[in-house]
Amino acid sequence: MKQESSEKLLRRIHSYIEKLPYMHEPEGLYEPVEYVLGLGGKRIRPVLMLLAYNLYREDVDRIFPQAAGIETYHNFTLLHDDLMDKADMRRNKPTVHRKWDENTAILSGDAMLILAYQFMMQDCPAGCMKEVMGIFGRTALEVCEGQQWDMEFESRTDVSVDEYIEMIRLKTSVLLAGSLKIGAVLGGASEKDAQLLYDFGIKMGLAFQLQDDYLDVYGDPAVFGKKIGGDILCNKKTFMLITALAHAGAGDRIELEKWIDAADFEPDQKIRAVTDIYNKVGIAEMCNQRISAYYEEGLRLLDEVEVDSALKVNLRDFVCGMMKRKL
Repeated sequence: MKQESSEKLLRRIHSYIEKLPYMHEPEGLYEPVEYVLGLGGKRIRPVLMLLAYNLYREDVDRIFPQAAGIETYHNFTLLHDDLMDKADMRRNKPTVHRKWDENTAILSGDAMLILAYQFMMQDCPAGCMKEVMGIFGRTALEVCEGQQWDMEFESRTDVSVDEYIEMIRLKTSVLLAGSLKIGAVLGGASEKDAQLLYDFGIKMGLAFQLQDDYLDVYGDPAVFGKKIGGDILCNKKTFMLITALAHAGAGDRIELEKWIDAADFEPDQKIRAVTDIYNKVGIAEMCNQRISAYYEEGLRLLDEVEVDSALKVNLRDFVCGMMKRKL
């Protein structure tokens, strides 16, 4: 069966999204939508959907509307996340609420959510419509649940690792998993294969987010794409911080809590001090062990998908690339 590389699929879906006629009247509603989707990005979720579909069928362009739908939904969540976080920049450009205003960000975001549903339904085969929309609807709601947990964690000091893992499963993993499952369903996969691909996406999403946590502390800014230590400065309840609080000795825990409570501090000093505690506790190794475990579990699930191994190479390579890992 003819397959397309992830690079070609990325180019094709990017071109498709660029040419979509988002602009309508009133311009003030749709211009921010076009602006957000024009910022680019890695298009990970639509590419995953297309790769899953391409395990079973060749005509990937048939599901470009659904792929555009998942990307539109993802960017809607980013638009509203930026508003809730009061972020000034996204992909080195002003966020919508900064370029326009908060009311525009709310309303244009709402429009993006509706557009995402319209794209998901566009030319969707009648036999798949109920299942596809069920997966998408459940996924969209779970992302909101994850965001709510993330917000509530900000004011809590007793967040457990298990709670954090569940939060990132909802906020990050389910959209990757849902993209894969929708692609599989549209491609005619068996129920077993569709679920295996969903579970594969969950494990890889967890590994991906934990790697992001790790890189925020130990990454190279030139490679990571943003300044190191942002999570430390805002006391974000990451796997790193939660695990450090749980495993630190009494003295280190007091020191860590002092930095968490500090209202006035020099940013570089706080990053160094917290990182030193992480190093003493061995947080880097603990995090990498958890990342590797999820990654290996995900690959085992992909191995169980009942298509020829050669057909899974593109999907495996793409995910390994996301994780910056070698086969």
